[in-house]
Amino acid sequence: MNLMKNTRLWRSLLLVLYTGLYASSGAAAEPLTQAIEETAAANEEARRSQTKIDKMDDATRDMVQEYRTALEQEDSLAIYNDQLEKLIGKQKEDLASIAGQMRDVEETQRNIVPLMLRMIDVLEKFIALDLPFLMQERTARVQTIKDIMDRPDVTLPEKYRRIMEAYQIELEYGRTIETMSDTIDLYGAYSTVNVLRVGRIALLYQSLDAKSSGYFDKQDRSWKKLDSDYNQSIKHGIQIARKQSTPDFFMIPLVAPERMK
Repeated sequence: MNLMKNTRLWRSLLLVLYTGLYASSGAAAEPLTQAIEETAAANEEARRSQTKIDKMDDATRDMVQEYRTALEQEDSLAIYNDQLEKLIGKQKEDLASIAGQMRDVEETQRNIVPLMLRMIDVLEKFIALDLPFLMQERTARVQTIKDIMDRPDVTLPEKYRRIMEAYQIELEYGRTIETMSDTIDLYGAYSTVNVLRVGRIALLYQSLDAKSSGYFDKQDRSWKKLDSDYNQSIKHGIQIARKQSTPDFFMIPLVAPERMK
């Protein structure tokens, strides 16, 4: 660009020189005019050339900037692709782990369902052989669990929870004292009595007038009459179970366990 400016300067000086030399000569007027026109044309051509050079220079700078931008984008894409490959690899590992867990769950279900069915069967037999209290409520609970086991809309964990809940209820019966009104078979005739359950140690009855008492013999699966000496004690136990009296000791009959032969 400095060279072009110098060229213009020299051409202008030459133009002035030519003008001075031939200004007084009429014969030289025509060559002078021609020289001036050629100089002007040369200057215009130089201007156009410089404009082209400036445009080419701007275009070159733009291309260089675009190239640098493209290189930066390429680097960013390479980093992004590396991160994506890591993520995809981790997802593949997670999918493989989930697939393995699902296989384990299916195997667990195949093993646990028969176990749950055996638990229900054991619970049902236990209730049948246990002291006969709240039999309608307890057998209905077992039947509900059986029905749930056949329902596909109930999840396996919920089925298992209901079974364990039933076991927990049965366990609590052995830790509590309770009284209720019930109709039982007394010596071939049904009578309405007050029944007293002391954990699973004893199941006793007392007539509504408190003049007759008895106990359930698990071995014979029948009710047996007690001596009248137990009437007051059993009555006191019923009052404690009803929270009509403060907790206290009271006498109950216990059947001695048989010796193993």
